[in-house]
Amino acid sequence: MSDLLIRAAGPDDLPAIVAMLADDPLGAQRESPGDLAPYRAAFERLAREPHQHQTVAVRDGRVVGTLQLTVIPGLSRRGATRSVIEAVRVHQDERGSGLGTQLIQWAIEESRRLGCSLVQLTSDVQRSDAHRFYERLGFTPSHVGFKLPL
Repeated sequence: MSDLLIRAAGPDDLPAIVAMLADDPLGAQRESPGDLAPYRAAFERLAREPHQHQTVAVRDGRVVGTLQLTVIPGLSRRGATRSVIEAVRVHQDERGSGLGTQLIQWAIEESRRLGCSLVQLTSDVQRSDAHRFYERLGFTPSHVGFKLPL
């Protein structure tokens, strides 16, 4: 297996990122890989925000994983800065290879490097395999999350 490169995503990575976002039962219902225009606009917004880190994992020149890391300064926890890991996806050919673990470990180390004292994430209640994965990496299911579509 060749070396893995984890780096900032670029505009050319969008088709691969969106394809991975859509490649599961939940993503298939909410993503539109055939229409990249809204994703390009969102990527441009993210690129202008210094606290947003859209990241890809590349192996043999091919995007095989992605996640978004958001750094949030705050007042709670004595003014702690936290990071939020979102939209973790691994290409179907790489699932079970350890790539997901490498991506999350990268996000944790990057969060430390950026001065965060807490890393958090949410996971859809239907993703029981993902919940076991995150718990295995040391995350605890300590909160209940809520969403309100607008």
